[in-house]
Amino acid sequence: MNKKFAAAVSGGAVLMLVLSGCGGDETDNKANAWAKKVCDKWQPELKKIETANTDIKRVATETSKPDEVKTTDSAAFGTMSESYKAMGTALQGAGVPPVKDGQTTQAAAIKGFEETSKGYADLKTKMDGLDPQDQTKFAAGLKEVAGGLEAATQGGKNALNTLKSGGLDKAMNTQKGCQVAAPSPSAK
Repeated sequence: MNKKFAAAVSGGAVLMLVLSGCGGDETDNKANAWAKKVCDKWQPELKKIETANTDIKRVATETSKPDEVKTTDSAAFGTMSESYKAMGTALQGAGVPPVKDGQTTQAAAIKGFEETSKGYADLKTKMDGLDPQDQTKFAAGLKEVAGGLEAATQGGKNALNTLKSGGLDKAMNTQKGCQVAAPSPSAK
């Protein structure tokens, strides 16, 4: 039961890996300056999201007690909600991106991050409402929460796609603050 939940949550972690990758040859100084403003603000939020996902995976084992799962997951969802909201705020604070339809791109991306922030806040509320003493109901509630993860992350995915289609991916990929280290494969 918890392993499926961990797998579903780790799908949310992939959300932020979308913008990472090899930088482009784009030398547009305005786009790079705009991306730096955004990515510098995003870096601490991306780290918080990564840590929250790690915490969720850590307690998503058969040996974790329901109380620990509830407390950890609730805190992680709260952190993710705050971080995605902060990412939208950073986009707003950076000003209109210097691309065609920059204002529309910015507004759509901000909206997407706000939707994901709300989605995680809703998951936190659901998690807080679960009774870890009744393991059958708790398991069913966890399954429902896991089922809501895709919807919770959709706004953020849309936001990243908006930024990419707006032509900002190259400028953002060159910024250290937007680069997320992919986990290295474990040596055997």
